[in-house]
Amino acid sequence: MSIAVLDSPVDSPETAPDALAGFTIGVTATRRREEFCALLERRGARVVRAPAIRLVPLAEDADLLAATRAGLSAPIDDVVVTTGVGFRGWMAAAEGWGLAGDLAEHLTSARLLTRGPKARGAVRAAGLNDHWTPSTESCEEVKQHLLAQDLRGRRIAVQLHGEPLTDFVAALREAGAEVIEVPVYRWLPYRDVSPLRRLVSQAISGGVDAVAFTSAPAVLAMLNSARADGLEDALVAAFAGPVVAACVGPVTAGPLEARGVPTVQPERSRLGTLARTLARHLPEHSVTRLVAGGHRLEIRGHAVAVDGELKPLPPAPMAVLKRLADKPGHVVARSDLRTVLPGGPSRDSAEHAVEMAITRLRRALGPSGIVETVVKRGYRLACDRGEGL
Repeated sequence: MSIAVLDSPVDSPETAPDALAGFTIGVTATRRREEFCALLERRGARVVRAPAIRLVPLAEDADLLAATRAGLSAPIDDVVVTTGVGFRGWMAAAEGWGLAGDLAEHLTSARLLTRGPKARGAVRAAGLNDHWTPSTESCEEVKQHLLAQDLRGRRIAVQLHGEPLTDFVAALREAGAEVIEVPVYRWLPYRDVSPLRRLVSQAISGGVDAVAFTSAPAVLAMLNSARADGLEDALVAAFAGPVVAACVGPVTAGPLEARGVPTVQPERSRLGTLARTLARHLPEHSVTRLVAGGHRLEIRGHAVAVDGELKPLPPAPMAVLKRLADKPGHVVARSDLRTVLPGGPSRDSAEHAVEMAITRLRRALGPSGIVETVVKRGYRLACDRGEGL
């Protein structure tokens, strides 16, 4: 999917340079990855790069050539253009085979249905006229639009976008259409799978606050990577819980929502709006605000702001602080704090590990009196019970 990067020139909360400060976001994109990461880092995020897939062009692929020749064997009534990059690739491949003129002639006499604005832009750039684009930018709406018509005897070319559109094609054929599938490119797992495997582990352990997806194949690649290690259920549970699954649009979100995972999506399927959506959503939904020891605390993913000053925290002190913040003003026993420490220290070392985490937490926070020791019982944040901002 070809995605335009749009950004607001106006300094608003979601474009402020510190909107994502203290949060860690996993990025699975391959195409335009650095551009998207820069949008997040510009807002203060810590970014974990874990490319999930790679796009393999099929300019010399026998299946694409065969599909093109099949389309040219008779007039085409409808052409479904799913992606701009795919349509441009098809036209370029046809030119290489000496078939560009014939293909353009067939497309000129056909109705061109474009899935979204980028596909529509590619069609117009080729000097062709688009006939209809769905408001949702989804293949489902394109399918329903076609099925509302009499398709008996119509020849429809469907440009695939990296994976089979099995249900889409089957529905058209059942309605009486002859469907020509045009596989312009395909998605394959990224060559080095280790960054994606690490991201799976980080999501499960709480090491990231959100994972951003820009294509459905990237979602499937991450789920498949987790499944290969026996971690798919744990990953789905993490996305259904504390880790935000941010998807560029409804097509990308489909594989997650089919598993009951809630997703966050921008109003428009663009990288810029996805970055702004994260910059708005995480501070609103993933921040705990408290007053402790007379100081204002804002607890984020891997950092805490004390009276407005951001202070990064290592995993163990952060885990302890978040557990104390679950019960502001209440005493939390050492045995309870032991359960949240990363790595699961042994019982013999747990007491020392908790004390060290508390010591490092107090040192990082700076002002004294925020975390109190309650002798023989545990620790508490020094605030009235339930006190917040």
